[in-house]
Amino acid sequence: MKNLHKILTLSIILLVSVVSCKKGDLNLTPINDKTAADVYANPTGYKSALVKLYASFGLTHSSGATDFSDLGGLNPGFSDFLRLFWTSQELTTDEAVCSWGDVGLPELNTSLWSTDNIFLRGLYSRSMYQITVANEFLRESTPEKLASRNISGADADNINKYRAEARFLRAFQYWVLMDGFGNPPFVTENDLIGKVAPKQIKRADLFKYVESELKAIETELPDARSNEYGRADKGAAWALMARLYLNAEVYTGTPKYTEAITYSSKVINAGYTLAPTYKNLFLTDNAATSKNELILTINYDGLRGENYGGTTFLINAAVNAEMDTKSFGIPNGGWGGNRSRSNLPLTFSDYSGNTDKRAMFFGTKLATDDPGVFSDGLRVTKFRNVSSTGVTSPSTNGTFSSLDFPLFRLAEQYLIYGEAVTRGGSGGNAGTALTYFNNLRQRAYGNANGNVAVLNVNLFLDERARELYWEGFRRTDLVRYGKFTAASYLWPFKGGVKAGAGVAETRNIYPIPTADLIANTNLVQNPGY
Repeated sequence: MKNLHKILTLSIILLVSVVSCKKGDLNLTPINDKTAADVYANPTGYKSALVKLYASFGLTHSSGATDFSDLGGLNPGFSDFLRLFWTSQELTTDEAVCSWGDVGLPELNTSLWSTDNIFLRGLYSRSMYQITVANEFLRESTPEKLASRNISGADADNINKYRAEARFLRAFQYWVLMDGFGNPPFVTENDLIGKVAPKQIKRADLFKYVESELKAIETELPDARSNEYGRADKGAAWALMARLYLNAEVYTGTPKYTEAITYSSKVINAGYTLAPTYKNLFLTDNAATSKNELILTINYDGLRGENYGGTTFLINAAVNAEMDTKSFGIPNGGWGGNRSRSNLPLTFSDYSGNTDKRAMFFGTKLATDDPGVFSDGLRVTKFRNVSSTGVTSPSTNGTFSSLDFPLFRLAEQYLIYGEAVTRGGSGGNAGTALTYFNNLRQRAYGNANGNVAVLNVNLFLDERARELYWEGFRRTDLVRYGKFTAASYLWPFKGGVKAGAGVAETRNIYPIPTADLIANTNLVQNPGY
């Protein structure tokens, strides 16, 4: 049985002994030599350090929602991983637009971001920071280090298992960089920190590295569905592998749909099942009501892990006062920023939600005539800080969320399997792919009315929008389908034009931040910037 206690519940207590990176310096170790000796002095210290690896996904700093951040040069409230990742994956697409005028946001709305866009630089820095933290853990947990600290036996075995989790978390962040920035700097635990500037790695070579790391730890991770809730296991590694292979042609020029079928099948056959009710996946008791669908989550706690990013951001930014903030579990919240562009609700047969139960919107105006007006476009009501029984989760100030966010869930694997089969991958079955597809539709409709008889490749792009909207997939999906920059598929204000316009194909990946190019002469800017 999975332990349903949230890892982040104790993260603030555990993190006070860990010193963060100096702001803005990605080449510095997050723990100085003296502190490292203290933190890693015993097995308990290693468990605390492992918590930091996971907590860095769900917190901006060990002090919580304060003026401090692990990153420099960015408002601490903006520097959370999920907030930055979501912004890069959704605001630049047909699924979302933001009314706020903060520097850097309007240009993301229009697909005309600058090389120095602060939010893209923030994501780049956040991913590199989390890689740095993982590298530090791996340096301090070698057999030689353990022996020098008189750690052996079962304790050493447990720490070796922690190493596999650290390698997974690092591989995930390298996937984020590979997907978004293509050719980032590359550092592992074997590099001397602060002595030599990191080399740049080509996207195809980074693909090989991530693939090799996930294969290397596959047998070392706990079995699927056997680790503590919120921690990585074989299921998470397989899920990331399936996602990696589905997009392999984008990353390397060579399709790997057969491999995508292989690894999505491993997930599907590992005992996961669809949650009975779609909306419960995005309510605060999802760990109980939807645990069999959730593969890996980022965990949040509105009392003991405050953060203006994460699901606090997803909920508050999509709500304003006219929407009854109490019903969203944020009685003192509601920031009125993010809402849908018309393309998203129009993918549903009935965007008011009367047919497809996944369509969760508020408002009456479908069109986005002015990106700066929150009521222009339907509001997305998918995420709430309430339970499936309507109970509001406790919050320090009536704003923070305790909703855990699914990084991986079974429904994505069904869609990966089906798309890979339809694109010609071997080892799958068209009938099975159709069954998986219709299983999602039956949950959405409550009956077989939404079932389809025949699958095609384009059908999967629309179904991924309906099933996975606002979960951080859309940019990657549009790139894979050749629609992210193309003039053949438009959305309001793409290219800075109300009706939409194509943009340069080089914008399929984001720029390397200028500050890092200046600091590290090994780096070369991506084409087109």
